[in-house]
Amino acid sequence: MTDFKAMVEALRNPRLQGFGTTIFAEMSALALRTQSINLGQGFPDTDGPDEVADAAVHAIRNGPNQYPPLPGQPGLRQAIADHQKRFYDLTWDPDSEVLVTAGATEAIAATILALCDTGDEIVTFEPSYDSYSATIKMAGAVERPVLLNAPDFGFDLADLEAAISPKTRAILVNTPHNPTGKVFSLSEMERIAALAIGHDLIVITDEVYEHMVFNGEHIAMAGLDGMRERTVSISSAGKTFAFTGWKVGWVTAVPELRNAIMTAKQFLTFVSAGPLQPAIEVGLRLGDDYFHTLRDDLRHKRDRLATGLEAAGFDMLPCHGTYFLTADIRGVAEQNGLPNTSVEFCLALPEAAGVVAVPSQVFYATPKAGRHFIRFAFCKKDDLLDEALSRLAVLAP
Repeated sequence: MTDFKAMVEALRNPRLQGFGTTIFAEMSALALRTQSINLGQGFPDTDGPDEVADAAVHAIRNGPNQYPPLPGQPGLRQAIADHQKRFYDLTWDPDSEVLVTAGATEAIAATILALCDTGDEIVTFEPSYDSYSATIKMAGAVERPVLLNAPDFGFDLADLEAAISPKTRAILVNTPHNPTGKVFSLSEMERIAALAIGHDLIVITDEVYEHMVFNGEHIAMAGLDGMRERTVSISSAGKTFAFTGWKVGWVTAVPELRNAIMTAKQFLTFVSAGPLQPAIEVGLRLGDDYFHTLRDDLRHKRDRLATGLEAAGFDMLPCHGTYFLTADIRGVAEQNGLPNTSVEFCLALPEAAGVVAVPSQVFYATPKAGRHFIRFAFCKKDDLLDEALSRLAVLAP
């Protein structure tokens, strides 16, 4: 009889070799096993606005609960277009230039699958969110990472230029950036745009943390000269409205690009989140106070956690946006006899202090560049952050 396990291994797509359970799932499971405070996975521990939740309940009770249109509910598409105009002065046609997706992750996957063929290359910035590499490989494409250099996570323009070849199809930019908290500056975005225009490339922008900028401002790539027709802008409701489990995202792009992405998307989920789409429409139409309060509350949490981590002996790197702080572990590891590489340190931290973080090393294509960094999520209640800091205080010098 054929060994079933061996058969399954032989059938696995080689493009996905090396991709197992995500680090987020692994570290969250570790937190449960050790009864540790989970500052690893980036999800809030409170739900979002009542108005949005109430709209979802109303839609579930009264409809629509069947398949929404493939591009998304018309009201939500209009709200997305209005959002882009309101915050970035970008005008998109809701009927031909907006697509609703099952979160930003599907939007990224559909975009890469639609626009890239076997052997095509995509330039990314490392460290990077883990789904990028997996999706690029699923498409048969090749990732060309450009290093964001600590401590400020700037990039070398020469490195970016060197990463572009005749096979390059796109540059993927995540700003505000997970996992570093970097916000790409106007000058950096303009340099990327100039190279994209010069080499006739698409730019894919992951902007899910767009309303979580604490220093500087969020620059919409599509608003730069010459970039509207060659930018695929991606965002989602999960982070902005603290409903990460709803998985409602969107794409804005010119019709030719949007239609290509929609073709791929229809064979991934077809459609999703029917009764949740009207609720996100309500969220996108909330007043400016909501978005300002979201930013200010998270800035407060960033500062609260950063101050406590420094007191515990961590060397903190700058964070200008997102949910995340990056810490250099070398000093605190030496002080406490803990491993000074990020994966091993994060595995030891629950026993040492009852807190779980994520090793930044796993976000790097060249792991040695992130071997001394770990990531903490601060999108938690203040009392939970304080309890985590109380536990981490045992590491203080």
